[in-house]
This record gives sequence, structure tokens and C-alpha cells, in this order.
Amino acid sequence: MDESNISLRHLRVLALLLEVRSLTRAAQILDTTQPTVSKVLTKLRTHFGDPLFVRVGLAMHPTPKALDLAQPLKNLLTTSDVMRASSAAFDPHTSTREFCMIVTEVGMVQLVPPIIAHFEKQGPGLRLKAVPLDSRPIEARLEAGEADVVLGVFPAAAANMRKQRLYADTYMSVVRKTHPRLGKLTKTDAFLRERHAVVTSSHTGHGAHQALERVFAAKLDADRVHVRIPSFVASAMVASKTDAVCTLPARLAAYLAEDLNLAVFVTPLPLPRIELSQFWHERVQQDAGHRWFRSTLRALFGDSGNSGGAKGKD
Repeated sequence: MDESNISLRHLRVLALLLEVRSLTRAAQILDTTQPTVSKVLTKLRTHFGDPLFVRVGLAMHPTPKALDLAQPLKNLLTTSDVMRASSAAFDPHTSTREFCMIVTEVGMVQLVPPIIAHFEKQGPGLRLKAVPLDSRPIEARLEAGEADVVLGVFPAAAANMRKQRLYADTYMSVVRKTHPRLGKLTKTDAFLRERHAVVTSSHTGHGAHQALERVFAAKLDADRVHVRIPSFVASAMVASKTDAVCTLPARLAAYLAEDLNLAVFVTPLPLPRIELSQFWHERVQQDAGHRWFRSTLRALFGDSGNSGGAKGKD
């Protein structure tokens, strides 16, 4: 057998390496070992007669040959996915497919349990993998096949991403029910005099949370920030144990209020709306299983304002 022969599987690894430029990260995404990915890269180097990647310090840099291959490779894999999807049926009752979604911490708390409950009813073999949002562009993560969908607010997402609106939410503030100044907190001056647990999540690129941070940066004096914390759930727990005020998505506030003994009230500041959507890559648009998963998310979480999976717009 010619050891230089390669398959689509090898080419998918090459496409992923061009995106993440790390053997370790590629192995994590593929749920395999770094030596396995390294072995595939060795085979690709033999086939193309080029090193494809060279190490500079701790980073892997693609060679000119690898960069020349990037667009033809993307076109080839997209065509392959479309051809495969057009002929593959999907039955949730018998499928053992694992669906993967990238989601915020709020989504982990609110959205994952209903999805799992729905899977339990629809098919015992269905599985879900929830991956946290991070600072990498969602376009690169979807194109690399790291996830099926991303849920969130991303106004700067590339126009070639598919998008479907799910629901709208607002922000509310919470304090512990025994807060000594609870009755005054709906007044702007009193609200701003309190010390706050401010959530810092703008590094994820989530548009609504970035806007929320900007509001508090403009309105709150520095000494009124009791703690900066990268978690809405953790900030609510801080509020439940201290006199700190926490502002978080309204649905999450209602979800946590009883368990954490929190009082929920309208924030006396103009705050952004949260227009949550699901995003996916064009290459999976016609995949039968993916279509079922998207329709499931729409059925579970969508409101009446949706107009379907258009490119680059609601």
C-alpha cells in the first residue's frame, strides 16, 4: 500500500490544523491524542512533499504550500459535506449521534437541562456536548468543526454564518432578600451608591454582555465595584451572601432567585436587550441530523419573532 495515499479524514485534520495551528488543540477537538494527530501530519507531509507547518517558538506556522492549499481544501470539504448530507437520513429514535454546541455559562445553566430532557424522550442514544464560549472567533470554531452550533449574541459574526433568532431577554438586578436597603434600590442614585459584583465576560465576544460592561464602566465609580468576576452564576452567589448588587440576564435571575433567596428588581439604568440566536456553518446547512438539532433548539427556546436561518441576518 502506498503510504503517501491520504483520505478525506487526513484532509480534515489538515484543515483543522490550519485553523488552530496546534497539535494539542487539534487533538482536543478531535477527541484523540497528540501523537495520533502528529502521525497524520507526517503522512500529509509525505503526500504533499512539504513540511506544511514549521515551529517558531511554541507556535506552528503554515508554510506557503499549506496556505495555498487552504482555500481549495475548504471547497473540497464543503462539497464533501454537502454530498454526504444530501443522502444521509436521520432518525433520532435510533441515532447515537453526539451534538455539540458552544454556549455561554448562562446557556449551560438554562438551556442544557431542557435539551437533555428532550433527548431522553426522543432517543436514548442521543448525546450532547456543551463547550464553553471563549475568546476565539465563533466562525473559526464552527468552520473547524469544533461544534454544530453556537448560541449567543454576536453582532459582528461573519455574513457567511447561518443565523436563526431564538428569543429576547433583558437584564435584572438581584440582592439578598435581607439586604438592608432593598426598598431603595430601584432609585438610580441609591443603586449607584451600592457596591456591585460586576461580571466581566467581554473577552468572549458576546455582544450583549460587552454592552452591559460598558454601561457599568460608564456609570459606576471605581470604588463601587466590590468584585469583578467572570461568571453570572458566581456573581449571584456573591450577592446572596453579601450586600453586593448583581445584574444578570432576567431569565437567569428568575431561575436562581428561589434557590439563592434573592430579591429581583428592575435595574434603574438603560441596559441592552439580549437577542439570542443560534449560529452554524454553511457546510452543515443540509445535514439531516443538524437540521433536526436546529429545529429542536428552535422548538425548545424560540419565540414568535423568528424568520428562519437566513445568512447574516435574522
